[in-house]
Amino acid sequence: MEEGHAGVAPLRRYVVLAPGETHTGGPAASDGYAYRALYAEVPLLTEGTYGIPHFRDPLLDDPELAAALRLAHTELSVCPDPLEAESRIPWLLRALARRHSTARPVCDRIPGADRIAETVRARLTDELLSPPSLSALAADLDLSRYQLLRAFRTSMGMPPYAWLAQHRVNRARCLLEKGHRPAEAAALVGFADQAHLTRWFRRVLGVTPAAYRNSVQDTRR
Repeated sequence: MEEGHAGVAPLRRYVVLAPGETHTGGPAASDGYAYRALYAEVPLLTEGTYGIPHFRDPLLDDPELAAALRLAHTELSVCPDPLEAESRIPWLLRALARRHSTARPVCDRIPGADRIAETVRARLTDELLSPPSLSALAADLDLSRYQLLRAFRTSMGMPPYAWLAQHRVNRARCLLEKGHRPAEAAALVGFADQAHLTRWFRRVLGVTPAAYRNSVQDTRR
C-alpha cells in the first residue's frame, strides 16, 4: 500500500497493490513526489475477513482511513512500540480489507469479551516492564489476534496497547509526584524513553511530564 504526497494520489487517497503485482512508482509531476509505503503480509489482511481480499480499484479515496494509516506510520516510525505496532497496523489493514475489498467480514461478536479483557489487563499489569506480545496473549486465550482485539475493544473501548499506556501514565504520575524525574519515571513504568512517556502523558493528561512535575513541586513550596 502506498500513499502519495503529490501527483496522482493526494493525501486523502492511497494506492493498493496485490502481492507480487508488478508496478512502477514514477512521478506524474516534473517536481517529483514522496510517499509512505506499507508492505503487509497476507495474514494481516485476512484475520478479519473470509478469504484473501481482492481490491477492484487500486486507487482508493478514504480520507478517514488514509489519515489513520498515515498517523500510525508516522508515530510508530518515531517511537516504535511492539505491542502498539502489532495492534494498530493490523487493525487498520483489516479495516482496509473490510471497507474496500470483495472479501466478506467475519462475525465481530466475541463471547466472553469482559472476561477476556480482564485476563489481558491482569497480564499487562503483572508484566508492565516487558509486556507479552499480542500474538502471545491471543494464543494463550486460544483466540486470533483480531478476536482478542475485538473483545478488548468491546469491553474497554480501546485496544490493549492504549490501556497499557494509560496505566503506565497513571503510574508515572505517582512517581513524578514523589519527585522522580521524567526519564526515571519512564524507565520505571516501561516506556521506551522520556519521549515515549511525554507522547502518552500529553495525550492522556494534556500536559508534559516535566510541566506536571513542576506544577506539583510548586504547590509544595
